[in-house]
Amino acid sequence: MSIGTFNVAVLNRVVDELRQPTQFLLDVGFREEQREESEEIHFDVDESKPRITPFVHPMRAGKVVDNGGFSTKSFRPAYAKDKRIFDSARPLKRTIGEQIGGSLTEQQRMAINVRRALDDQLEMLTRREAVMASEALRTGKVTVKGDGYPEAIVDFGRDAALTVALTSTARWGESGVKPGDLIEDWSGTVQDKSGAVATTIIMDPKAWKIARADDNFMKLVDTRRGSASSAELGPISRGQSRARMVGTMGDFELWVYQDTYVDEAGATQKMLPDHTVMVLDPVALEGVRAYGAIRDEEAGFQARRFFSKSWLEKDPAVRYLLLQSAPLVVPYRPNAVLAATVR
Repeated sequence: MSIGTFNVAVLNRVVDELRQPTQFLLDVGFREEQREESEEIHFDVDESKPRITPFVHPMRAGKVVDNGGFSTKSFRPAYAKDKRIFDSARPLKRTIGEQIGGSLTEQQRMAINVRRALDDQLEMLTRREAVMASEALRTGKVTVKGDGYPEAIVDFGRDAALTVALTSTARWGESGVKPGDLIEDWSGTVQDKSGAVATTIIMDPKAWKIARADDNFMKLVDTRRGSASSAELGPISRGQSRARMVGTMGDFELWVYQDTYVDEAGATQKMLPDHTVMVLDPVALEGVRAYGAIRDEEAGFQARRFFSKSWLEKDPAVRYLLLQSAPLVVPYRPNAVLAATVR
């Protein structure tokens, strides 16, 4: 196996060439990247209000108006590390997908194993970012904790009115409760708090199941897609992102999304808690995936999404593969989304 396969330039080029994992919440709400040359991530939180220009007599001095607008915050993100071991026996064993009896050389098997490990590391990093995106959209905060990193809560300052928990007879599915009216009201609340026009609705499957059982709600929903002359029935799927656009309600797009992940304790968790509904304006949210500098001399302390490297321990003969990142998702306009628990 050529040592060049494991040098920094080759490893990072391989990762760059890999298929980028899809994650619906990241793709919808956090489309841009921000890279910092320092350990800390700096971000502006929009605090502007829909003010109007004051009237004054034409012969009087203009009234001084404060600029307001935004506040700048900073946060030192937890450092994400994914370390893998390649033992000396791996190239001698048949790799997954290889025909019985073996058809590849030891070098080819090692290259395949390296690529597969890098692919898995990239998917795990993207999934970690998606978990942060879910929390930021649902709560207006992100909780960061890890080994040697004390728990820290990044509060983006979302208005408390944009986190809703329906109770008792106000829940979806209860007599007299109209999901369509509530969605309209929630969109209005987002507009009042941020000026954003929230027409993207994301539900988990359990919330959608309750909504579609409501005949009055479904009368408002158009499940057709395509032009008037070639309308089709059924949802639009976002492939591997596990999201479906199930219809429209006026100018609202209705999406159903759910995914799972395994947390560090080994327990399976849902990306969206049961009965979650989010009403948002993805563009006005101005969400970014922010990355602090890589704290590694071999990386040149660069600001980049991740850095991969490998090294060999000679006794026992074990090779390590390490991916490093310092990620945080940031909604620059946190009031452009409302999240509700409807049951």
